[in-house]
Amino acid sequence: MITIKKKPLSISQGHCITGSTVFACALGQTGQTAFKQEGDGATPLTHTRPLYGFYRPDRESKPRSTLPFIPISKSMGWCDAIDHPSYNRRVRLPFGASCEAMWRDDSLYDLVVVLDINITQRQKGRGSALFMHVAREGYKPTEGCIALAKQNLRLLLQVMTTNSRIQIIR
Repeated sequence: MITIKKKPLSISQGHCITGSTVFACALGQTGQTAFKQEGDGATPLTHTRPLYGFYRPDRESKPRSTLPFIPISKSMGWCDAIDHPSYNRRVRLPFGASCEAMWRDDSLYDLVVVLDINITQRQKGRGSALFMHVAREGYKPTEGCIALAKQNLRLLLQVMTTNSRIQIIR
């Protein structure tokens, strides 16, 4: 079990706890919500699991993990257009609807874990691109994702499987 829990007196910082190991993490800029909506900037309160991951092959080696990992390419994107059939799905760039590029100038998507949040039971407008990824310096807030220091994310990936349970709580 991996538990993501908000730090007391903080809206957008938390702890990622697995066994006796505790890592700092960043959460959504508007805090946490039980009613996730596209663009609200909140991290959903939920129980989920990791599906697979991405890595930037020009910056990172493939992580040591039993999760399947796909190298990110410059033509890879993720659709966030609520009304598009590819909403909350990986897409190929250029793409005719709103999406974000997975190949970024910063390091946030050097390592990414795709969480099963609004994916297998996808609902229009209930959030897209809800990942676990590399944190900004100082654990600055995310758009709703969970972000860890790169070295801590690599350590977590060594014990994470597709059967791992992740609970995001207050």
